[in-house]
Amino acid sequence: MKLKTLALTVAALATALSALLTAPSAYAQAKEQFFPLLVYRTGAYAPNGTPWANGKQDYLKLINARDGGVNGVKLTYEECETGYATDKGVECYERLKGKTNTLFDPQSTGITFALTDKAPGDKMPLITVGYGLSSSQDGGVFKWNFPILGSYWTGADVLIQHIGKKEGGLDKLKGKKIALVYHDSPFGKEPIPLLQERAKMHGFELQLIPVTAPGVEQKSAWLQVRQSKPDYVLLWGWGVMNSTALKEAQATGYPRDKMYGVWWAGAEPDVKDVGMGAKGYNALALQHGADRNAKVVQDILKLVHDKGQGTGPKDEVGQVLYMRGLIIQMLGVEAVRRAQERFGKGKVMNTEQVRWGLENLNLDQKKLDALGFAGVMRPVSTSCLDHMGSSWARVHTWDGAKWGFSSDWYEADEQILKPMIRAAADKYAGEKKVTRRAPADCQS
Repeated sequence: MKLKTLALTVAALATALSALLTAPSAYAQAKEQFFPLLVYRTGAYAPNGTPWANGKQDYLKLINARDGGVNGVKLTYEECETGYATDKGVECYERLKGKTNTLFDPQSTGITFALTDKAPGDKMPLITVGYGLSSSQDGGVFKWNFPILGSYWTGADVLIQHIGKKEGGLDKLKGKKIALVYHDSPFGKEPIPLLQERAKMHGFELQLIPVTAPGVEQKSAWLQVRQSKPDYVLLWGWGVMNSTALKEAQATGYPRDKMYGVWWAGAEPDVKDVGMGAKGYNALALQHGADRNAKVVQDILKLVHDKGQGTGPKDEVGQVLYMRGLIIQMLGVEAVRRAQERFGKGKVMNTEQVRWGLENLNLDQKKLDALGFAGVMRPVSTSCLDHMGSSWARVHTWDGAKWGFSSDWYEADEQILKPMIRAAADKYAGEKKVTRRAPADCQS
């Protein structure tokens, strides 16, 4: 009997010891909100992808350093290099989707297209700030996609509004010629339906000029521009394509002040090598510009970079693409915080709960100010049927040395966009056999 009792005691001790040894790591894992970071720090798009990625990573470091995480939940991350290639992006997703309890920012329209069909089955939120599938604003069909702050349709719409205003009214666009020089990829093709709709409405001629990726060779494209003499050129480029386009415009004598880029063609890497040759060039600013003086930037400089923990060069902190990465990461973090308000503060959220947080964001000015984003961006509020939450943008202009705002705020015209979004979303739903959510289903 004694031997049996001793054996049972030893077994119990072994079980207890095993629990003690495994509990800390399990607890640590349970108290971490994991963010997979798809990046491209190599290849033709690295000059633009790197500051974007640095801003995202620095913001996570700031939240841990300044706030101790989100209500005590530490934020962790792991980068995966995609090189902006869709197949590599999908590989990164497959490798990290079982590890994350948060969301994915694909950081590429092509990757977003590839993941949109996968996301519902994996219950994986995709946050695509200022890029991706324009029709995914419709949360009734695209339950897992969140093109927060803007899409390529809203961007194209704002540009036409701005050009119309410069001409003295949208009616003055009749007979004008507008050329779209675009990256020949899903990203570059995305604004075309909206521009075609606006062309029909206002009577301007739309000329489509594709540029083969990555865009280092554009001689034939700018020969077309020189021959057709458009009144305006819209540049839908990314990476080396943008600076190459500006150099070609300079070489062919096309006025840079008649050129308007999407918000992915309006940052420091796009113009710094062109310098004064790009003076007068305009681009959209996605609810923000370069702001070194913003409180959130000062907090990062003090609590992250001054501690030797900054992700990239200190002098890029506050630049356009860095700020965009910062804002994207803030929206993801705030989705976690919002989810905690419903499902339990101080708890780790799962992907379905984070999806609810993304769908119920309510960042008013008071909240943005408290986060250090005063003067950086406008309030944003999402809902079940509106996964964008805001479609405001401004134009900024390069003066040869820096970007400066050159317009007031514009809001994309919902009277044009809503029918287009609904029709495109319904078409997708029919092709993929997706059942549209009813308003009554919006609490799930």
